[in-house]
Amino acid sequence: MKFTKDQLRRYSRHLLLPEVGEQGQIKILESKVFMVGAGGLGSPVGYYLAAAGVGTIGIIDNDVVDLGNLQRQIAHSTKTVGRPKVESAKNTFESLNPDVNVAAINDRLTKHNILELIKDYDIVCDCSDNFATRFLVNDACVLLKKPLVTGAVFKFEGQLTVVIPGEGPCYRCLFEKPPPPRIQPSPQDDGLLGFLPGVIGTLMVSEVIKLIIGKGEILKGKLLIYDALKQSFRKVTIPKNPECAVCSDNPTITEPVDYI
Repeated sequence: MKFTKDQLRRYSRHLLLPEVGEQGQIKILESKVFMVGAGGLGSPVGYYLAAAGVGTIGIIDNDVVDLGNLQRQIAHSTKTVGRPKVESAKNTFESLNPDVNVAAINDRLTKHNILELIKDYDIVCDCSDNFATRFLVNDACVLLKKPLVTGAVFKFEGQLTVVIPGEGPCYRCLFEKPPPPRIQPSPQDDGLLGFLPGVIGTLMVSEVIKLIIGKGEILKGKLLIYDALKQSFRKVTIPKNPECAVCSDNPTITEPVDYI
């Protein structure tokens, strides 16, 4: 691949890094990343994936932009209130970098469409805001052996981990099954610090880029927890569950399951 003059200028800081360089940037430009959600986490994840030059970004979300989203969902603006989030995000990310193609899917992710949607992508980023979707995405990624970067935010705290099927624990090793809907935390009811998705979202992108270029230590088997009030990070080891329903040697889940 030969870089254009604009690309040499756009990615110059990447090209200067020995760990990235021309070959690493080519890998980024040729990569395909699928994002679940175009909201709080999806906004910074998509922004920095596009800025880095990830060639194809798939995004699925069936929500529309609401004024109450704009305190944290930076892919959108007052002018896009009422529009589908995936359309708003597509315009934002493609405007930032013309090298990027965004495949916008205005639909709900289900057990019926997830395998077909993610099968051609290299990495999946779970930017959803509920446990049911996180379990659905985890199960599909394990079944298709797709690397998964998953994050979550609530009030003043965020967390993320990376699932590499066949090489470590999955999300079900951390949480065996989704909690009942009535006791699940909800930012709509309990609040969320506006910048928090930006912190966790950019950390998710760092894991994606390291996976693409094959450099650095990945958060495989580790849960990184951020506390904004204490301004602290801590890592927790996730043990692999030998009886995990999806990633053990004898799984009982052999196809995606909907919990909604």
